[in-house]
Amino acid sequence: MKILVVVDMQNDFIDGALGTPEAVEIVPRVARKIRDFDGRVIATRDTHEENYLDTQEGRKLPVSHCIKGTKGWEIRPEIRELLTEEPIDKPTFGSVELGQRLKADQESGDPVESITLVGLCTDICVISNALLFKAYLPEVPVIVDQACCAGVTPESHEQALGAMKMCQIEVQ
Repeated sequence: MKILVVVDMQNDFIDGALGTPEAVEIVPRVARKIRDFDGRVIATRDTHEENYLDTQEGRKLPVSHCIKGTKGWEIRPEIRELLTEEPIDKPTFGSVELGQRLKADQESGDPVESITLVGLCTDICVISNALLFKAYLPEVPVIVDQACCAGVTPESHEQALGAMKMCQIEVQ
């Protein structure tokens, strides 16, 4: 089974509190990738509570974003309408829950052939999830579609792609 992980395609990361022009630009490409993908599509959703600014992440990145139940927390409508499964909420950069689910699938005889990642942000949540999947399933190819990702800045996007290549993650 091929897996496409759509990372945090949420309003706050696209044109909200932490949005960028590069994030806006990838939305149609991510939608096309989902429509054309031959396999299972799973989305993650960055999820914080009202006390976000009191958390370690909030103290280091003091911009309230993806607060559960807000418009900024929601998956972009043109992406959400393509999803057939409820997104996996994650309170931090990488989704341990998704890593555990994919490993359990692998061990139960439903082999994972490859994991492709798209979404936001390349240099925070995409790289965190790619490395997490590599740790849970070291023999499964992990692929990042760079044209369907955007970073906090274009420079940090490129740095993250380079780091992932060094960790044997295929960047397309």
